[in-house]
Amino acid sequence: MIGKCARGILGLLAAIAGLGIAGGAQAQPIVGVPHDWQMGLPPAYTPVGQRLESLHDLLLVIISLICLFVLALLIYAVMRFSAARNPTPSTTTHNTVLEIAWTVVPILILVVIAIPSFRLLYYGDKAVDAAMTIKVIGHQWYWSYEYPDQGNFSVDSRILSDADRLKQKPTMPRLLAVDEEMVIPKDTVIRIIGTAADSMHGWTVPGFGIKKTVIPGRLNEGWISVKEEGYYFGQCSQICGNNHTYMPVAVRVVSKPEFDKWVEQKKKSAGLLPATDVASATAPANR
Repeated sequence: MIGKCARGILGLLAAIAGLGIAGGAQAQPIVGVPHDWQMGLPPAYTPVGQRLESLHDLLLVIISLICLFVLALLIYAVMRFSAARNPTPSTTTHNTVLEIAWTVVPILILVVIAIPSFRLLYYGDKAVDAAMTIKVIGHQWYWSYEYPDQGNFSVDSRILSDADRLKQKPTMPRLLAVDEEMVIPKDTVIRIIGTAADSMHGWTVPGFGIKKTVIPGRLNEGWISVKEEGYYFGQCSQICGNNHTYMPVAVRVVSKPEFDKWVEQKKKSAGLLPATDVASATAPANR
C-alpha cells in the first residue's frame, strides 16, 4: 500500500515537473514566428518595424481617447435630454460654435495622424546607402530571390510538404518551412526590389514591418536591416490563385562570414566562379 502511494506521489511530481518543463519550453521566444495566444503586433526586428510599432501605439492612444469622448457624449445626451427631463423637446436647430468645433477638431486629429504616417511611408520607401540588393519575384506559387550584387545567381523558395519537413527540417513550423530560404547578413541595409512573373503577390514579413505588393511589369522597392540572427517567416498577403495559402516567405539571417560562405557555395552550384579562382587553385600542383 505504501509502495503504491509512493509511486503515485512520484508520478504526480513527475507530471508537475513535465508540465513545468513544457510550459518553460513554450515560453521560449521563437524568432519571427507567431505564438499561440499572441496578442498585439509581432516583435519588431527592423528599424521600419520599430517605427511602425511606434505609430501603432500613437494611433491606439488617439482612437482610445476618441472612443472615450464619444462614449461620454452619448451618456451625457441620454441623461440630459431624456423624455423624463425634457417633456417639451427643444426646437434648437443650429449652434455655430459646435459646428465649427466638430469640423476643425477632426481635421486637426487627421493632421496629427498624417504627419508621422507620411514620415514612415517615406522612411520605408527607399533604402539609403544600401549594401546590397535582392530582387524578389513572385510566382504561382513560390518565390525566387536574385542576388545581382553577389554574382547574379538566384534561389527558388518552395514550401515543404509535411513529410519533407519532418525529414529535412523537423524544427521548422508547419506551412512555413521551405526548401530554400532567402539568406541575408545581419546588420546590413538590404534593398528589396519586388516584381511578379504572372499575377500580383504580396511579399510580407510582419516582424520586418514590410509588405510589398509585387506586380508583373513593375518594380516596387523597400528595405530591411535585421540585427538578430535566426529564421523569420511571413506569407503571401495578396490573393493570387489556387495555392495562395502555400507560398510562405522564409528569411534566414546569418553572420556576414557565414553569408559569404553561403554565397560562394551558391556561386559554385551555379557555375559562376571566375576562371582565375580555378587557376589559382590548381597553380601549386602544376609547380
